[in-house]
Amino acid sequence: MVNVILCGGSGTRLWPLSRTMLPKQFVRLFEGRSLFQDTVLRNKTVCDQSFIVTNKEQYFLAADQFSQVSSQYAQFLLEPVGRNTAPAIALACLSLDENELVLVTTSDHLVKNQIAYEEAVKQAKILAEQGSLVTFGIKPTYPETGFGYIEAKSGDVLSFKEKPDAQTAQGYIEQGNYYWNSGMFCFKAGVFLSELKQYAPDIYQASLYALESKNKTNECQENICIDRALMLSIPEDSIDYAVMEQSSKVKVVVCDMGWSDLGSFDALYDEVKVDSCQNAVLSRVDKSPKPICIDSKSNLLMTGERQIALVGVDDLLVIDTSDALLITKKGCSQKVKQVVAKLKIQAPELTEIHRLAHRPWGTYEVLQCEEKYKVKRIVVKPGCKLSLQKHFHRNEHWIVVSGTATVTVGDKTFLVRPNESTYIQMGELHRLENQGKIDLVMVEVQVGEYTGEDDIVRFEDIYGR
Repeated sequence: MVNVILCGGSGTRLWPLSRTMLPKQFVRLFEGRSLFQDTVLRNKTVCDQSFIVTNKEQYFLAADQFSQVSSQYAQFLLEPVGRNTAPAIALACLSLDENELVLVTTSDHLVKNQIAYEEAVKQAKILAEQGSLVTFGIKPTYPETGFGYIEAKSGDVLSFKEKPDAQTAQGYIEQGNYYWNSGMFCFKAGVFLSELKQYAPDIYQASLYALESKNKTNECQENICIDRALMLSIPEDSIDYAVMEQSSKVKVVVCDMGWSDLGSFDALYDEVKVDSCQNAVLSRVDKSPKPICIDSKSNLLMTGERQIALVGVDDLLVIDTSDALLITKKGCSQKVKQVVAKLKIQAPELTEIHRLAHRPWGTYEVLQCEEKYKVKRIVVKPGCKLSLQKHFHRNEHWIVVSGTATVTVGDKTFLVRPNESTYIQMGELHRLENQGKIDLVMVEVQVGEYTGEDDIVRFEDIYGR
């Protein structure tokens, strides 16, 4: 059985932790692992292979995190733009043998009961082998208004329900045969494609054409990369609307596996261990200062490098990152996406990337950003190199802290060692490379009228950007 992992979510309700270039599924939340890594580990016991559908920009992050927790083979399908779950699953299934059993999971959900999870998958597998499209219904523990619901009887799905209001959700709980829609599925690839072809033929045909016109990426000959124009030609729709709500082959496995979609900071609070005052603390960095809480209870604090102190406040969600601070009352965290919408106009970079940014060659961290200058800490992994590039609006000073930099400027290539520096003039063609066996650590000082990340022209790039 193949585990198709969908990594397309942006997680806007978990801003400022979640950003476009580091969405919720890749944020390390529990025991130093991300939800994506937990998904990989959880399914290693029930699947033989991983098939990961992710945004092209996040491929290197996904591949790096995958390799840290699994030695299994993983196939990657890279989307230039997301078109919702039905096209993503269709492209994955079209890439597999029609008789292959497929377990579709999201990459950003939490499952705490592995034994119950494996039992549910075992039941789903039996039904899928018989030709059913299987969905997983979670036994609700309270009248949640942020989830869709499945109405079921004796394993048969009677209907799918949209996210209800509070009164309707309470009625579902009291009736007893309504379950949270987990967004997980199990079926044979060919069975799903047959139903998709019947109920959403436009999605099927456009996905088939896009896959037939696929190309192999520069990063790895195994990866499937879909052309942007062809991806945009696929109608956007969810698997629920396109297939599950219309097919007569749908079955449900009802389970209680300690599941949460962690779709808000309120949900996250419920999963973090609390102290005697019901305060929950989650540290984002090593050796984060312990928060001071005086006459304060039932708060969630996500801490970074700064000292946080609360006095006389209850039921707050305090999320601290190096460049943004979110404070909201419990019960209001679903509105964080409204903050993101405003920031996309007011300060779009705060929605795109953290000060610590992951790149295929390593990382960079913005240490200081002021008008006409920016200071970064750059780490280049062994054997990696940046693109051959130039900038139109800034000069750059590079100071090596550790490791040895191989620097190309114009037609000259030379080495820069620890405590040595070099200067890149505005408009000069240049490249940075680490040919050594240890990380190259540098400080970069940019000086110019504009220091935005989009002031870059790439002439050659081994990562296909």
